[in-house]
Amino acid sequence: QVQLVESGGGSVPAGGSLRLACAASRLTISNRYMGWFRQAPGREREEVATLYTGGTSTFYAEPVKGRFTISEDNDKNTVYLQMNSLKPEDTAMYYCSAGPRWVSRPLNIREYNYWGQGTQVTVSS
Repeated sequence: QVQLVESGGGSVPAGGSLRLACAASRLTISNRYMGWFRQAPGREREEVATLYTGGTSTFYAEPVKGRFTISEDNDKNTVYLQMNSLKPEDTAMYYCSAGPRWVSRPLNIREYNYWGQGTQVTVSS
């Protein structure tokens, strides 16, 4: 019954921006790793950005460093991914995920417990 619902995807020209949101229900985002992942056709799912809620630890994949920002709003129980200067290579289905609570070390993808349904991001040339 835990639910993570992504929103904010869409189609934008290269150089554009999108803000993805991950609204959590029946799960508290605080004190756990929250992550954004993406999967393009024919490729494995890859980690994009992760955050231990409270802002104590943040990770960004090299291709998105300086362009994407992960953040949280605990009052709304929502995690965001601000994506700027989008490139066609960013085109993918983007997924939100939550790790175990109180585990503050970086996680591998198999340790994330809950996943959203995904939201499509398409960046045209």
